[in-house]
Amino acid sequence: MKLINKYIDHTLLKATATKNDIIQLCNEAIEYQFYSVCVNSCYVTLAKQVLQDTSIKICSVIGFPLGAMSTTAKVAETKQAILDGADEIDMVLNIGLLKSKDFDAVWKEIETIKNIIPHHTLKVILETCYLEDLEIIKASELALQSGADFIKTSTGFGTGGASIHDVKLMKHIAKDEAKIKASGGIKNLKTALEYINLGVDRIGTSSGIAIVSGNTSLEKEY
Repeated sequence: MKLINKYIDHTLLKATATKNDIIQLCNEAIEYQFYSVCVNSCYVTLAKQVLQDTSIKICSVIGFPLGAMSTTAKVAETKQAILDGADEIDMVLNIGLLKSKDFDAVWKEIETIKNIIPHHTLKVILETCYLEDLEIIKASELALQSGADFIKTSTGFGTGGASIHDVKLMKHIAKDEAKIKASGGIKNLKTALEYINLGVDRIGTSSGIAIVSGNTSLEKEY
């Protein structure tokens, strides 16, 4: 098994995050050698500046946190994030279209984003707290069909985060075709290890330092 820090996307996505907060996030990622930092797209350039001489990846969220933007808007945000230096894209699936059973629109949007970034990692956020089991299964299938590299549980801004039940469902569908990222509410080592033991390849959390230190974070978000 990889060292626990190499599973972690060290994350700061709250609306009040300042430039100094992002610089601190990046410096923490350097100190603890996390796999990546995950930031809103406006901060990709800043993260790139701080991390330019390191191997730490930069992950940018797209269409965050609702997923309800037009495909054109998501495409533009993706292109700019990659131009600014993002290595990975975490896009929020259009939940409303999924629930409308407009499955063609859902997979075509994901495929459109993946086609822009064929050599970059694409993670599709399902926001499982809003989905029934059959919807989680369908969303996972659509993401795989569209070429996603990861399916991801949550934004951390919905009514709930990752759950063992949902991750098991996603893993069953993904098999070896895509990886799983668990995010939302993972605040200590015990919980992180539970997900890793299920076969999760990445943990999205703002509590990375607490996890690697064996503590429990009091962070309210993500």
